Amino acid sequence: MGQARAILYDAPPRPLAEEVPVALVYNGTTQAVMMATPADLEDFAVGFTLTEGIAAAGEILELEIVDHGAGREARMWLPDGAAERLARRRRAMAGPVGCGLCGIDSIDQALAPAAQVETCDLRLRAADLRHAPEMLRRRQPLHDATHAAHAAGLWRPGTGLVVAREDVGRHNALDKLAGAVARAREDTAGTAVVLTSRVSVEMVQKAAAMGAEAILAASAATALAARMADAAGLTLVAGLKGGPAAPLTHPHRMEG
Repeated sequence: MGQARAILYDAPPRPLAEEVPVALVYNGTTQAVMMATPADLEDFAVGFTLTEGIAAAGEILELEIVDHGAGREARMWLPDGAAERLARRRRAMAGPVGCGLCGIDSIDQALAPAAQVETCDLRLRAADLRHAPEMLRRRQPLHDATHAAHAAGLWRPGTGLVVAREDVGRHNALDKLAGAVARAREDTAGTAVVLTSRVSVEMVQKAAAMGAEAILAASAATALAARMADAAGLTLVAGLKGGPAAPLTHPHRMEG
């Protein structure tokens, strides 16, 4: 028994995943501060801008990552039209004092329907439901080292995993993926987003904003996420950690 304990304690400690505050700053004003893994922050900034509906990736005129030691700033500059849209959004989020429902605008925003997905060429087979999670699992060096990171990838049947990103936060991993795809000008028609995490409403909104036609998730989905995916025309397959599963929404993209 004592020998077993010695072996355990002599084993090298597992590295810990880094997490730092990242401020998303537009035209000199901070919009949000997110806790994130300090890697691929340019992708994160572009993806957050895109999936949160702040601006299109092509509207970001400048992007600079500034290291403050304890945290990072993603400084972006938007043209006048995008900046005014963001200013209106900020004003709407400031509810009237004492109304009793001062968060109503934020609630409405949280439940806003996902972007409508265009049906293109995506056809999924049972093999895709097996191979996509397997390929994503092989592209997770941070998770392999720390066991503390989520991943998101873009899957194109016949091609495989086009790109993948990791982060300690599942939303951040998907935003980083969205930014990487946008910056590479990768066509998302006929693709699926692959996730290591559960599927909530925000993940559906972000995947639809990317233009993907499906979500393939290792973990389960919430009921509201499934309803939102159905309304958006998005094929949702969840619970793949246990093996191939039946689609919860829009099974017409499945072959066989």
